[in-house]
Amino acid sequence: MPEAPDTPAALDATAPSRTSRERAKARRRADLLTAAARLFAAEGFDAARLEDIGAAAGVSGPAVYRHFAGKAAVLAEILETASSGLLEGGHDAVRDLAPGAESLRALIAFHADFAVDNRDVIRVQDRDMSSLPAADRTAIARVQRRYIELWAAHLRHLHPGEDHATAVFRAQAVLGMLNSTPHSVRRTPSDRSARRQALTSMAWAAASAPLRPAAPVVA
Repeated sequence: MPEAPDTPAALDATAPSRTSRERAKARRRADLLTAAARLFAAEGFDAARLEDIGAAAGVSGPAVYRHFAGKAAVLAEILETASSGLLEGGHDAVRDLAPGAESLRALIAFHADFAVDNRDVIRVQDRDMSSLPAADRTAIARVQRRYIELWAAHLRHLHPGEDHATAVFRAQAVLGMLNSTPHSVRRTPSDRSARRQALTSMAWAAASAPLRPAAPVVA
């Protein structure tokens, strides 16, 4: 059990070793999540087994249960962590920046970094979200909606003539482009770097371009 907050660690001879164990447990949990994301992305949630996840992270299948109640709990934590990290990181990226163009450029740069480094998570999100229990899907979707709303708020500053629904639509389109990385970016550092630059340029073009009415259909 963790120490009570008012217990000085220096007075507990077991504190250093317990802290070390906790750090090792956190690292192992992170390794399991990384291995699971890779396997889910490659094989699909249904096909991947807990034993395979454990083996990929260097632990036995039963040992995975020391960290997660089951495979659905692993999937939920992957997607919850990603969604919460995007929302928090997005707010951090625009903190103290002017609303509109300056903040949108920061959001694009932030999300591009996420996208090129988390191809597996994006693929899992796109394909396996439906495998989660309804309560987990609802909670994750709520966080994701708040992230989209953050983008939409700055898009409305950039395009004051557009309504909220249009800003949300544009935000989703730009994020969809940035999230194309599972199909367009290889894992090599050089390719990630080159593709990131292209993604940010295209995303800014999509975010900043005025929307023109559709041309009338000529019979």
